[in-house]
Formats: sequence, structure tokens, C-alpha cells
Amino acid sequence: MAVTEVIDLTPVREILARYAGQKGALITVLQAVQDAYGYLPEGALTEVAAGLGVTQAQVYGVATFYAQFYLTRRGRHIVRTCDGTACHVRGAAKIIDAVRKELGIDPGETTPDYAFTYEVVYCLGSCGLSPVAVIDGQVVGRLTPEKLTQILRRVKAEALPTAAPVGADAAAVARG
Repeated sequence: MAVTEVIDLTPVREILARYAGQKGALITVLQAVQDAYGYLPEGALTEVAAGLGVTQAQVYGVATFYAQFYLTRRGRHIVRTCDGTACHVRGAAKIIDAVRKELGIDPGETTPDYAFTYEVVYCLGSCGLSPVAVIDGQVVGRLTPEKLTQILRRVKAEALPTAAPVGADAAAVARG
């Protein structure tokens, strides 16, 4: 039996209030909801359907048609590696294996702590930099498995909260 995630629907209701009475606002509303949650939770989609006076089938139809929408929770960091022709012939398979090994997930998956989502795409439009990846919106080219592993480790380290010394003033710590 699937467990339904309980979410705070306040952001959805605020978004719906901004678009009340506007015909054809479904895509705009879904974009705003996804911005609020990072994905489109099931409960939010039900609320959107009721709020816009459309069927749940219509909402799901739009949400599943457009590649920009995600129905599952995604990681804080998005890693996309290219396996298009140029990248493929220049070693994309080794890059993909390096990401699998470093993050412990396969393409299309998210780490259990929701730190990373990993995707393989088939063109990033940067063939001259192949093999290439996009990490949190930044293009990284001429990759080797070692270079990508170092980058991922750096992103992991930056994502870890740093503890201030006991009794230290946060501003003093920030100043160094």
C-alpha cells in the first residue's frame, strides 16, 4: 500500500488565490506550485484541480505531458550527464559509471537523503566540450571520471552544514 505524503497546502492555496478566475492558468499554476515544493506532490495536484475547477485527469495530463514537471521529489542538487553522440564517443559511459559509483544511484534516481538527483540526457548542446555535464545549472566540460568525481565531492562538502565552535558568535566565525 502506497503512503500518501502529507504536505502543507498553504502555498498551493496562495498560488490559486493569485490566479482565481483566470482561464488557461493551469500551466502557470503548476509552474508556481513546482517552484514552491521542488516537484508536484499528489495532494497539491488534487488541490489545483479543485481550485481551478478542472478534472484531476486534466491536471495530470498537463503535468505528465511536459518534461519540465516532476511528480516525485528531487534532490537539492541536479546532475545531468550527456550521452549524446559526441559525448558517447568520448567516454560518456565512464562518466555515467563514475556518477553511479560516487552517488550510489542510477540515472533517474534521487539519493535517499534528497541531496542529489541524477539524470542522463541525450544532448546538452555543448558538443565541443564533450563529454559534458550540467551540475546545478553549471555546464562542466571535457570531463574525465576523476574530474567529475572531484566536482561531486566538492558539491557534497559544500552542502554539509558547518558547525560553529561552542559559544562562538556566528558573525565572528563568518568574519574568520
